[in-house]
Amino acid sequence: MLEQTKAPIIETLKNCAQKLHAPFYAPGHKQGKGIPQPMIDLLGTKVFRVDLPELPELDNLFAPESVIQEAQELAAETFGALHTRFLVNGSTVGIIAGILATCGSGDKIILPRNIHQSIVSGLILSGAIPIFIHPEYDYDWDMALSVTPESVAQALAKHPDAKAVIMVYPTYHGICGDIVAIAQQVHKYDIPLLVDEAHGPHFAFHPELPTPALTSGADLTVQSIHKVLGAMTQASMLHIGSKRIDLYRLSQALQMLQSSSPNYLLLASLDAARQQMALFGEELMSQTLRLANDTRNRISQLPNFAVFENSLNLGFVSLDQTRLTIKVSDMGLSGYEADQILHQELGVTCELPSLKHLTFIISLGNTKTDIEHLITALVSLSDQSYEGKVDEATKLELSLIDFAMATSPRDAFFAHKYYLPIAESVGFISGELICPYPPGIPVLIPGEIITKNHLKILEQVQGLGGIISGCSDPIFQNIKVCKVKTTQKGFIAVLT
Repeated sequence: MLEQTKAPIIETLKNCAQKLHAPFYAPGHKQGKGIPQPMIDLLGTKVFRVDLPELPELDNLFAPESVIQEAQELAAETFGALHTRFLVNGSTVGIIAGILATCGSGDKIILPRNIHQSIVSGLILSGAIPIFIHPEYDYDWDMALSVTPESVAQALAKHPDAKAVIMVYPTYHGICGDIVAIAQQVHKYDIPLLVDEAHGPHFAFHPELPTPALTSGADLTVQSIHKVLGAMTQASMLHIGSKRIDLYRLSQALQMLQSSSPNYLLLASLDAARQQMALFGEELMSQTLRLANDTRNRISQLPNFAVFENSLNLGFVSLDQTRLTIKVSDMGLSGYEADQILHQELGVTCELPSLKHLTFIISLGNTKTDIEHLITALVSLSDQSYEGKVDEATKLELSLIDFAMATSPRDAFFAHKYYLPIAESVGFISGELICPYPPGIPVLIPGEIITKNHLKILEQVQGLGGIISGCSDPIFQNIKVCKVKTTQKGFIAVLT
C-alpha cells in the first residue's frame, strides 16, 4: 500500500514557488511578475507563482522518474489500475492514444455509433476502419443506451480480425451497459476493450454506484477527472488494466498528442483530486448520492416533469444516480428552449440540453443551496404556459439512421472536397464531422454516406434551438462532400 496522504506534485510545486532564484526560463511572466493587470484582477498573483515549467525538481511528464511517476503510481492504486497516465489535454488525447496504441492504418475497430467526436479524430489519425454497432435505443425517452454483448459478439464473429473494441460507459446520461459480458466476448479474441469512461471516474468510490470499467474487465479506460471530481478543466487520466496494451506504443502516442509544455497546475489538480478521493472518496460520494436521491424524489413530484430512472430495453444494466435527466417536453418545450430559460432567466445551468430533456451533473461540489435553486427554477418553469413545438411525436430517433461508410474517416478527411446545398447532398460522402454540441456525439462523420434522416435530425436540432458544430457553413445551408472514387481497399461498407 502506498502512502495516499501524499501529494507529491503539489508538495514539490510549493517548494519550487518558495525558492528564491533568478528565473531565466519560460513562461515569460516569471512567476507572475509579467502577468497583465486584468489577469491579476481576476486571479490575484499567488496562482502564477506555481505556473512553472519542467524544472529538474518537477519531473518530465513523458519520461517520469520522480514526482510525476510517484503521483501516477498513487493514482493507479487509488483507481485500481496496473498503470496510470496523467492527461493535460483532456480525455480526448487519451481516447486517441488508445486507438493509436492498438490500431494502424486499415485495421478494423468495433465501436458503437454514439461515440464522442474524439474517437472519430482517433480514426482519422490512425487510419483505422470503423465497424459500427447500433446502440440500443429507448424510444420513450429518445435516448441512446449501450451496445449489448450479443451485438458485440455478432460483430466480432463477422470481423474476427478486428484489433480492438470500444464502448462508452457510462453514456452522457449515466446509462451503463453490460460491460462485464462485453469484456468476456472481446477477450475471447484476445484483443483489448477500450472504454470511454469520461463520465465515470467516481464509480470506484461507492458501492451504490455502477461497477468501474477496470473492475469489469476493461483493458484501457479514460476518465475525465475534471467532469465529476475535483480536478481542473482539461485534467484527465488514462488507466491501463491489462498487458494487452503496448505501453511503449501508448507512451509514444501520448507524447505525440500532448503539449510538450504540460501545465503543472493541471497536473497538480490531478494529484490533489486523487488524494481527496483516496482519503475521503466514499464519504464524499455518500453525500453526493444523498443529495442526488433527494433531488430526484422532489422533482418526480413536480407536475409536467419526468425523471429518468431506468429503461426496460436491452442496453441498460444500471444508472449513475448522480446523473439527473428530466423530460421537459410534456410542457411543449424542447430541452434547448428550457435550457435557455433556466440559464438566462432563472439562474440554473444544466450540463446537457437535448431535444426532449435536460441532463444535470450532481457532483461532490454541489450544495443543498444549489438543489434548492434548481427546484425553485423548475417550479417557476412549470408554472408558465408555452406554445409547444415539441410533443410525443417529436423524436430525433438516431437509431433509424442507416449509418454506412463509403470510405475510411482518414481518406475522407484528406480527400478533395466541394460544397453542395444541403438539399442536394443526399447520397454523397460527407467530408465533415457534424454534431450537436454538447454532447459531441456526431450525427455525420467523414466518410459516411449522407441520408435524408441525417439531414432531418440536424435541421430538427437547429430549428428547436440546438447548436450544430463542425459544419464549415455556420448557417448549415451547405455541406462539404468528398471527391472520392474509391479507397485503397475499395468501396467499404462497414455497418454491422
